[in-house]
Amino acid sequence: MQTEESPISLPPQLPRLLLDWYDAGARVLPWRSDPQPYHVWLSEIMLQQTRVEAATPYFERFLAELPTIADLAAAPEEQLLRLWEGLGYYNRVRNLQKAARLVVEQYGGQLPADFDALLALPGIGRYSAGAIASIAFGIPMPAVDGNVLRVLSRVTESSEPISREETRRGMASALLAILPKDRPGDFNQALMELGATV
Repeated sequence: MQTEESPISLPPQLPRLLLDWYDAGARVLPWRSDPQPYHVWLSEIMLQQTRVEAATPYFERFLAELPTIADLAAAPEEQLLRLWEGLGYYNRVRNLQKAARLVVEQYGGQLPADFDALLALPGIGRYSAGAIASIAFGIPMPAVDGNVLRVLSRVTESSEPISREETRRGMASALLAILPKDRPGDFNQALMELGATV
């Protein structure tokens, strides 16, 4: 069991090894090809509880009809629900629109390049805020989801239950210590990719 006296530590060579692996064979995904903040945000919300293969056509249709955050904010609910139909968990899209309206009101329609400001938006938790901050804005913040926790548990040989908040916090802290400042988004995506595909 990890304690305050024995914090989790990750191998310092992990970023280089993982980024080399990611560079050699990362999946080509539309939100990776064009990592605009809105695209990254939309993909992160769609990918909650949904496989990449299933979410991709929804992502493309959604952006074709609602290409900007302002369009999302102004969309009638019936259009929104039609675009989301089949993805389930409709609170996700309702929160997406609530957040879009706040972004239009408070930030001129541009997602804020700030972890805490992202975290304050409806439907964005610590994982999503970390993913958006790192991938869209290059802010060195960890993005710790179930896939990442499984990978790090194996790397550290930890038997701590990944469902515990203390485990998530410990892993996030360990990641922060080795997160490459020049490629935080790629590193986070490499961890997610490893957890999802290997």
